[in-house]
Amino acid sequence: MTTDIFSRIEHSRTADEVVHQIEILVLEGILRVGDRLPGERELAKQFDVSRPILREALKVLEGRGLLNTQHGGGTFVADVIGQVFTRPVMELIARHQKATLDYLEYRREVEAVTVEFAARRATDADKALLTRIITAMKAAHQKDDFEEEASIDVEFHSAIGECAHNIILLHTLRSCYRLLTEGVFYNRAMVYNLPGAREQLLQQHVAIYEAVMAGDAQAGRRAAQAHIDFVSRAMTDAQRSGDWERVSILRLQQRAPNLSGNSKKAKLKQSETAN
Repeated sequence: MTTDIFSRIEHSRTADEVVHQIEILVLEGILRVGDRLPGERELAKQFDVSRPILREALKVLEGRGLLNTQHGGGTFVADVIGQVFTRPVMELIARHQKATLDYLEYRREVEAVTVEFAARRATDADKALLTRIITAMKAAHQKDDFEEEASIDVEFHSAIGECAHNIILLHTLRSCYRLLTEGVFYNRAMVYNLPGAREQLLQQHVAIYEAVMAGDAQAGRRAAQAHIDFVSRAMTDAQRSGDWERVSILRLQQRAPNLSGNSKKAKLKQSETAN
């Protein structure tokens, strides 16, 4: 449950002021999709407003699609990211490799700018959060836990977006990462399973982290671009090796019966010669 991020309303204590404060928290990425708000009594206390005023504000926010209230289950931040593309377009993207290449090209440039901004703007609190995330990433790597490592990968990039302190970049990147986690562009397991890939990915994330921590914008830009360049090459190599394996299996299936038959014929011929 989210607490301690709501401030006392200082002036006229109207529903509009409550609405404005919650909207800013969502816009700045402090309140994220699925976050649960405190109960009505606690939230009214933190805002220092009456419960009728709070209910009015929550109703407005729900009408704007920012909150969802579940009967008896609490109030949650709605899916404010949503889908960048319609389902038919997403299915088209999934079927055509050019879309994946364009996605990576787009990420290469956008993330370079994002890391550059993050290196210049990250606060002490931002850096503390990044340190926690990179520590968790290293721990998941040691456990050889792909699912956890992949999840922290997205969390790391999202946190870099937050460190950039640019609202448009923040929400654009979150939309991009949602498509990635849903497997619209490519299967990340293919890349992770390439020999040495997990180690290189970890090193690249650490390089981005160290650039932000050092405030080195140009090193951050280079590290971000090198990371996406590696992902692009690894994805191509994974697909190529997958195609090779598929073709090899088909060849084996096609030829094995014939080879087995030839072997039987050879044995029969040897037997006839002996007789």
